[in-house]
Amino acid sequence: MGGLLMLRLSELFGRDIFTQSGEYKGKVYDIVVNLENGSMETITTAPLKVRTKQEAKKIITEKSIPYKTVIAVKDIIIVNPRGKDTIRETRTEPAKVSSGALVKYR
Repeated sequence: MGGLLMLRLSELFGRDIFTQSGEYKGKVYDIVVNLENGSMETITTAPLKVRTKQEAKKIITEKSIPYKTVIAVKDIIIVNPRGKDTIRETRTEPAKVSSGALVKYR
């Protein structure tokens, strides 16, 4: 792979998500970030503006994609359909959200 690719976190919103085999999974609606370590945890394909914990749990379990399954990000996002942890295989460093909200990929 070439050089370092940087994206603003806000640039991910609305991008289409597909599996490696071409199955459409939805569009990026929200991103859950672990504020303690700055890592991206989950991409949701539905808004997280909910009124109850049950609604939030339903979105997280039914309308979310673990960020660790992301294989590539460019014009679209490609994920591993089997849910295998692919970040460590394709990146030399984990994606972090810095104060400038940039996401780094190798």
